[in-house]
Amino acid sequence: MVIRVLLVDDDALVRAGLRMILSSAADVEVVGEANDGARAVAAVREHRPNVVLMDIRMPELDGIAATTALRGLHAPPHVIVLTTFHADDQVLGALRAGAVGFLLKDTPPAEIVSAVRLVAGGDAMLSPSVTRTLLAHLGDGKASDRRASAVQRLAALSDREREVAVAVGTGMSNAEIAQTLFLSEATVKAHVSRLFTRLDVSNRVQIAIVVHDAAAVQ
Repeated sequence: MVIRVLLVDDDALVRAGLRMILSSAADVEVVGEANDGARAVAAVREHRPNVVLMDIRMPELDGIAATTALRGLHAPPHVIVLTTFHADDQVLGALRAGAVGFLLKDTPPAEIVSAVRLVAGGDAMLSPSVTRTLLAHLGDGKASDRRASAVQRLAALSDREREVAVAVGTGMSNAEIAQTLFLSEATVKAHVSRLFTRLDVSNRVQIAIVVHDAAAVQ
């Protein structure tokens, strides 16, 4: 399957660089570009990408608002936000809005291609190192209401669902969770799918955020 990618960035040079990087992969096609988040929704409707690389800082509509708008579409694409900062409040806001991960703009080309392939396959960019970065910032800001909500949502899960959610929160893959909890990968995948509904989230990154929000008050 060829992975269809849309580039959203107000810097034409950044878009050109990303297009060149992604065009080097036989299984990736850049199907369109937008120079602002305000134009991203129309571009997604027109080009139907599988993955959107979204700049987080744009003058008219930023990446957080644009990601929120895209998540409201039928069969929305997977969004990876682009940033020059490792994990500031805006990155976390985009992840809460539904982005499946973030990339630094100076990420090596091979890693950018790998990230696109990863999220196109339905996985989140939730490596242990990224999880640690998120943990270092999740306590910032006014989060008491969010934390209380997270505790309540986790309390409504079964014991096994909660175990799977906590494992996702550490950055484990389905295969690693299966090995740790002595389950089949198919069973783990089914649990993760149910967690999307039970926790009212759209991806694994948001499961991890709920888990860490809840742990912050314990």
